[in-house]
Amino acid sequence: MTETYNYKVVRQFAIMTVVWGIVGMLVGVIIAAQMAWPALNFDIPYLTFGRLRPLHTNAVIFAFGGCALFAGSYYIVQRTCHTRLISDGLAAFTFWGWQAIIVAAAVTLPLGITTSKEYAELEWPIDIAIAVVWVAYAVVFFGTIAKRRVKHIYVANWFFAAFIITIAVLHIVNNIELPVSLTKSYSVYAGVQDAMVQWWYGHNAVGFFLTAGFLGLMYYFIPKLAERPVYSYRLSIVHFWSLVFTYIWAGPHHLHYTALPNWAQSLGMVMSVILLAPSWGGMINGVMTLSGAWHKLRSDPVLRFIIVAVSFYGMSTFEGPMMSIKTVNALSHYTDWTIGHVHSGALGWVGFMSLGCIYYLLPRLYGREIYSLKLVELHFWTSTIGIVLYITAMWVAGVMQGLMWRAVNADGTLTYSFIESVAATHPFYIIRFLGGALYLAGTLVMGYNLWRTCSGNKPVVAEIPMPALAH
Repeated sequence: MTETYNYKVVRQFAIMTVVWGIVGMLVGVIIAAQMAWPALNFDIPYLTFGRLRPLHTNAVIFAFGGCALFAGSYYIVQRTCHTRLISDGLAAFTFWGWQAIIVAAAVTLPLGITTSKEYAELEWPIDIAIAVVWVAYAVVFFGTIAKRRVKHIYVANWFFAAFIITIAVLHIVNNIELPVSLTKSYSVYAGVQDAMVQWWYGHNAVGFFLTAGFLGLMYYFIPKLAERPVYSYRLSIVHFWSLVFTYIWAGPHHLHYTALPNWAQSLGMVMSVILLAPSWGGMINGVMTLSGAWHKLRSDPVLRFIIVAVSFYGMSTFEGPMMSIKTVNALSHYTDWTIGHVHSGALGWVGFMSLGCIYYLLPRLYGREIYSLKLVELHFWTSTIGIVLYITAMWVAGVMQGLMWRAVNADGTLTYSFIESVAATHPFYIIRFLGGALYLAGTLVMGYNLWRTCSGNKPVVAEIPMPALAH
């Protein structure tokens, strides 16, 4: 009897990537509008910026980005190992468990039930659920690797493995807390130790959830779409080991000019600057895989999404190390420059990589050509213009804020009051709102396009190659 791949769980996660993407981006546009026009919270506590902002970050990182990583990793590990997922039941558990966690976050965060820790706001019962689902994910992924029919473990799976293991350790260590009720707990860490553990977690959530995991997608989908082998397999392995060693040390750069000991701040800065090398090595490897196939960018808008994503990865991983340098950080810290940096990575790298991968997966999972390539083009340009508006507005606003905050008169008094800097920033908040709205509009176009592609079609059943044909 022929064995088939488990595409059901891949389809489920791929569809929910689009759904949660639209939800998370919509919340982002709402809170961007509130920054420009504060009355838009209508004095309703559940709609205030402080309640909706963590909902937005959790929705776009863990719901949208997380579903894309589940879908991509489950698809890639099966295809590259020439075997079915080790357990259909556990794979289904990870899907339904992850959706339940997302819904729990969507209920608790607007209610103000929060630990107040950046990217780790969810309270202890949900934290335990995340750990359980994540262990199940690890069992499915590594179990599938163990039963592979090919000797070689493709590099994308190395990145997924690092992402799965590291996120488990980060999540458990940062969320060690003492429950005092069903909805409230307190961290076992205090003061600057709590801040250090938090940013060891927070920056490495960026480093492994939003970087290593998505590099796994890059190393599979660019060669597939370009119909070319990876530019340098040796560079991909050097990229992997140097990235996973260096990234884990970079967290203290979030705590410059705080109570954190100076040596720890400096170590975080040095490791962040070193991080530029492996990051750009991976970016160059991804882009150079297109050697001999550059013409495909004109005709394949899906490939364009992924290559532009890698370009934003290169830009963000240049900007991040530069902002970690203390003299630069003295200007950028606490300003909207940081928001621009985060969103060049989030909208450009993570967003475009996720959207490009879903454009690749869903038509193939339903055995159909995509409904409209012109709509993909429309999505690409609408969202690209949105990103450019968003990040340039925040860069300009951030530099302006930094300069205004530290401007002093001859007698040593501040030249500007804080409220003057807020008033000066207002036009840039309107531009940011427009940029976010354009990005959301593009994603809505995508949702319509994929709905027309998949509706009414029977899902594909794909047979696994026989061991004799596997290579």
